[in-house]
Amino acid sequence: MSFSCIRLSKICFLLSVIVCAVLLLLIPKFQTNWRPKSYPQPRPPLVFNGSWKSDTPLQQVESSSTDHLDDETKDELVKQWNNYIIDTRRSRLKATGKMNESPVNPFNSIMTNHVEPTEVSATEKLESNDVFIAVKTTRKYHKTRLNLLFQTWISQAKELTFIFTDWEDDELRLRAGDHVINTNCSAVHTRQALCCKMSVEYDKFLESGRKWFCHVDDDNYVNVKTLLHLLSAFSHSQDIYIGRPSLDHPIEAADHARNDGSTTAKFWFATGGAGFCISRGLALKMSPWASLGSFISTAERIRLPDDCTIGYIIEGLLEVKLLHSPLFHSHLENLQRLHGDIVLKQITFSYGGPENKHNVVSVDEVFSVQQDPTRFKSVHCLLYPETLWCPPLMLK
Repeated sequence: MSFSCIRLSKICFLLSVIVCAVLLLLIPKFQTNWRPKSYPQPRPPLVFNGSWKSDTPLQQVESSSTDHLDDETKDELVKQWNNYIIDTRRSRLKATGKMNESPVNPFNSIMTNHVEPTEVSATEKLESNDVFIAVKTTRKYHKTRLNLLFQTWISQAKELTFIFTDWEDDELRLRAGDHVINTNCSAVHTRQALCCKMSVEYDKFLESGRKWFCHVDDDNYVNVKTLLHLLSAFSHSQDIYIGRPSLDHPIEAADHARNDGSTTAKFWFATGGAGFCISRGLALKMSPWASLGSFISTAERIRLPDDCTIGYIIEGLLEVKLLHSPLFHSHLENLQRLHGDIVLKQITFSYGGPENKHNVVSVDEVFSVQQDPTRFKSVHCLLYPETLWCPPLMLK
């Protein structure tokens, strides 16, 4: 009896194994064939790239934006890109033809006529609380540089502007309220201190819920009207990183944590001294390397300053190309090349320090150089002649 039970159990085991094997062989017969779906690719920001071209070869800077376009569209874009060349080495805009003969584009009107954003075809209409302008400063410049900014362009952009400093200043707090952020970072001008402040700027922008993050220094004049004009040509949900490089070539950084096995990363970055802007859509994608203190860790990994680290995250890791703009300017350029009405059509400009105090923009002498060594007051009165402290002649 015992022998029969053992034999029966063996037969049942063999039968179950055979049934399982048959089922495994039949499963593929009942499966539907999987076909990969072709998802639509996001369109590149053609509006901007259609007007400006950097001083690097087209294939190096813009290839990722045009790879999926048909040949006819590519040819048309190349013709448009060739109309303007940004020469970052000599810090000036060179035109290969007359501006009014270039393709119709909102950015051409920025350079030729100072018009309102509503007069061009804007992608989205921006309100004052859509843009977050972060001004990086330090304690020793509260009564000098910041006073000049509050007197000039910040007076026209109080709702947009946030001051990031390293010291609790009661007078500054009374002047700007909760738009002053004490980062508690070091006041020394080191890579670590600069990256600490940029980290706080980024986090505060995400908390704000605003559409655009723009960074400037405390020695920048910001033409807010032209800035809004520029940003309104894009959607904040696009991947937009826009500014001006201080170098005429990409920077290369050691990076031993790359997934592709390489040990260096090559990328463009927009210099913080001229200012730059980032869309919210792109800023959210930066989060793994930038939010909640991660920015400082990322900067330490590549041992580069704050503006370089921004470029590394965006171009080096996210593979989103910097849009090179000739409308942002820093004291690293020869600012005297900017003169007359052209100055009033730029987005940012700065001024030379004690070692090069004559490196300023050239405008009509509303104030003398002794009264206005930075030329900020003169530019402001030309842009906003109704300002109370401007000379009465400006209203005529």
